[in-house]
Amino acid sequence: MSRNRIDVHQHIIPPFWADWLKAKGGDPSGWAAPAWSADAAIAMMDKEEIRAGMLSVTAPGVSVGQGPEIVDMAKRINDWNAGFVSQRPDRFGLFVTLPMPDVEATLLEVERAFDELGADGVTLFTNYGGRYLGDPIFLPVLEELDRRHAFVFVHPSKPDASMVNGVPSPVIDYPFDTTRTATSLLFAGVMHRLTNIKISLSHAGGMLPFVAHRIAELAPAANISEMTREELLQGIRGFYFDTALSSSRQAIDSLVAVANPERIMFGSDFPYAPLRTVSYFTQALDDNLKDQDSLLTKINSGNALKLFSRLSS
Repeated sequence: MSRNRIDVHQHIIPPFWADWLKAKGGDPSGWAAPAWSADAAIAMMDKEEIRAGMLSVTAPGVSVGQGPEIVDMAKRINDWNAGFVSQRPDRFGLFVTLPMPDVEATLLEVERAFDELGADGVTLFTNYGGRYLGDPIFLPVLEELDRRHAFVFVHPSKPDASMVNGVPSPVIDYPFDTTRTATSLLFAGVMHRLTNIKISLSHAGGMLPFVAHRIAELAPAANISEMTREELLQGIRGFYFDTALSSSRQAIDSLVAVANPERIMFGSDFPYAPLRTVSYFTQALDDNLKDQDSLLTKINSGNALKLFSRLSS
């Protein structure tokens, strides 16, 4: 089997963005921003046999800003990140930050990202002010990304709800918010109408694999959707998934039972997941799929290389 992994869920932390976020009151999810450096990222990758990492700025991105500063900060982040990736294109890829929920500015930044910066994909968050990605307001962005056959890395963000007993959102809320935005896209018909866009759900899709058949059975029964059970399951199989923090026996078995095996990819969540945690889940992936060499090779690198062919060389 190949462990020459492509990591589609790895984060970068531009120092000026970290300072800006701190000045805004910090990450509303309650998770402290870790230290990050290129050397630390490469050391982690070498240890875990990761050939390349696709870099994104995590939630809340620029959405905590107001008005024009959202657009300005997104551009500054993307210019800085693109410059960093250009120095090591063999080891890193670029998922750009978008000035959502400003749809008009986002469309302009999508154009700049792909036509000028050479982006490998874009980052969207599960919700913006409580509005999920299937909301009609975001349809122009999804349609443009579909026109460009773009890869869309969907990362969870804090839901529009208070934390449970002060537990930071990444611990328990993120998987549920991913499930909510995936369901919103599914019921909005996006997964059946926009077939060129490649929407990847973080953390094995959150709870989606576990509740997939529940959704597919109850939605038609309750007249929530005109799609049949089979059509809804087909839509769920249209998503891509990463394995970040989600390769325990229970999680990976659930994911493999529901997802298209050609659409599951390796993810580390470094540095928000510290090296100890990355190693734990990477070893779990290898252990739990040790008798499925072909599938493990696809997850580690094969599926990602079909999407990011420049990394093949």
